[in-house]
Amino acid sequence: MKDVGARWKAVLILLALSAMFGSQALAANTPPGQITVNPVSISFGSVPLGTTQTHPATLTNSGGSDVTISQATVIGTGFSLSGVSLPLTLTAGQSATINVNFTPPSGGADSGTISLVSTASTAKPGNHNGKRNNLASTNNITTVIVPVSGSGMAPGQLSVAPSSIDLGNVQLGSSRTQSATLTNSGGMSVTISQAVGTGAGFSVSGLSVPLTLAAGQSATFSVAFAPQAGGTMNGSVSIASNASNSTVTVSLSGTGVTAGSLTASPASLSFGSVQVGNSQPLQETVTNSGGSSVTITQAPVTGAGFSMSGMNLPVTLAPGQSATFSATFAPISSGSASGNVSIASNASNATLTIPFSGTGVTPGSLTASPASLSFGTLLVGNSATQSETLTNSGGSSVTVSQANVTGSAFSITGLNLPLTLIAGQSFTFGIVLAPVSAGSASGSISVVSNASNSTLTISLAGNVTAAGQLSVSPATLDFGSVIVGQTKSLSATLSATGSGVSVASATPSTSEFALSGISFPLSLAAGQSSLFTVTFRPQTSGTATANASFASNASNSSVLESLTGSGTPPPTHSVDLSWGPSPSVVVGYNLFRGTKSGGPYTKINSVLDAGSSSTDNSVQPGLTYYYVTTAVDASGVESGYSNQVQVVIPSP
Repeated sequence: MKDVGARWKAVLILLALSAMFGSQALAANTPPGQITVNPVSISFGSVPLGTTQTHPATLTNSGGSDVTISQATVIGTGFSLSGVSLPLTLTAGQSATINVNFTPPSGGADSGTISLVSTASTAKPGNHNGKRNNLASTNNITTVIVPVSGSGMAPGQLSVAPSSIDLGNVQLGSSRTQSATLTNSGGMSVTISQAVGTGAGFSVSGLSVPLTLAAGQSATFSVAFAPQAGGTMNGSVSIASNASNSTVTVSLSGTGVTAGSLTASPASLSFGSVQVGNSQPLQETVTNSGGSSVTITQAPVTGAGFSMSGMNLPVTLAPGQSATFSATFAPISSGSASGNVSIASNASNATLTIPFSGTGVTPGSLTASPASLSFGTLLVGNSATQSETLTNSGGSSVTVSQANVTGSAFSITGLNLPLTLIAGQSFTFGIVLAPVSAGSASGSISVVSNASNSTLTISLAGNVTAAGQLSVSPATLDFGSVIVGQTKSLSATLSATGSGVSVASATPSTSEFALSGISFPLSLAAGQSSLFTVTFRPQTSGTATANASFASNASNSSVLESLTGSGTPPPTHSVDLSWGPSPSVVVGYNLFRGTKSGGPYTKINSVLDAGSSSTDNSVQPGLTYYYVTTAVDASGVESGYSNQVQVVIPSP
């Protein structure tokens, strides 16, 4: 009870003071609002480039009156604020949280400040004159500065040296190893999670994963190559990590080599057909395809007519090295021949045998098919081509050096000399007859070669006639006057004289004239005629002229027929109509027209006809029309149709 009385006593004292000095007497002793920041400084440490780190800061009003934060200024590259909207007012004891962000623009240390400007109100007492106290207020402006710092750090990045490894030549059954170094050249640690080797014969050792490399740290591993087969092998080592370059690849290569071994290219030599008394050389290459040196000690040749040169024994070939020599076939008689060269060495295949084959043949001989050419009958000015085939029916190649033509109307096409034909080979070329005058044509071709029959003669013959003449009758067709839109037809005749004529086409020069009764191409024997029709359909009024052009193989290859006519406008027609007036009082009449008796009808006047007659100017020649009328009174009431009137329009 004593404690309760003391509390009430304090309350009474405060109430007495309030009554003495007014309700604001206590405010004179209240401290002004003040902003404090926790933490007082912010360090972001190391932040990877390309990322943003956020640090919260708590703003607290540690004073006794409201405080308003009106300005927040950030100084320093990469630093920023978020989560605050200014102005921000905090009551006494109130707190708010803001976010300070750091996004490093580059590697290295960065620093700056956060400046917070705030305003707090402070009340102070006035004069005491036995009256109620009058309070005055002042504004306290303060600035709180929070230092900020951080460092931009480049992400981890792996590099490998060397980036490719060539293990070189490794003999089968052995292995070779080479080291490579991984280095973290970035600014942060890198953890290697996997190191996988691919490729036949390749393996990786010395890396125990997961393996973490600090910035600048290196690690060494080994790559081994143990080939199981000969030849070049390729592979790779793929190293996976959380570095910026998540996968680093080292390309691997190596060659598995075997003991020395000889191969021949080609594996055998075929000399083909060689004329007796001549010789044919061929090149042969021997290669050490193994992995160690080979020494050739002997190379004896067997077979009649075969020999070799160009290889001085003994000869040593390093791995991959080749030696080339020449083998020659010089038959002494006709017929097939065979032989070989046996190459002895210290290679795994101690004896390499290369077979030889060839055929001795007699000299070539030319034949012509056909032995002579007849072109038949040909018109002057035209040309004809026939094929001729030369064949080497002998046993060795033949070279044609000349092909001399006699007869001015004959020529050769498609034969380029000199021409070589192997045994049994043929060649076809063309012989052209292009006469310039009528009569018999004769000539020959003399084919000169190194065959046993050095000159081959092919006789040529043909009969040439003069070209026929084409005529058209009459030379001019006059159609006179024809109403526009109507047609008129006239007949004409094509005739051939001298010799037969082939007419390819006929084309009028305007669309108002058309040909019919004739099909192309048209063949006319000498003295024969063909009748055709020309139709004139004028499209406009006035005179129309044109030409019908006939193309043929006649000496006068283009024949013209003149066409003329005149288009006249068609006559115009109208219908005058009249009707008896209605016995009732009407304001006018509607006029209707149809093309069938009994309708349907179509109204043809746009306004009421006040009278009892009208004229229809829109009729067409050759048609029949049916007319009716209706009467309309002042109220717009229209009567039924009148009796029907039929009108036939003349044509035209």
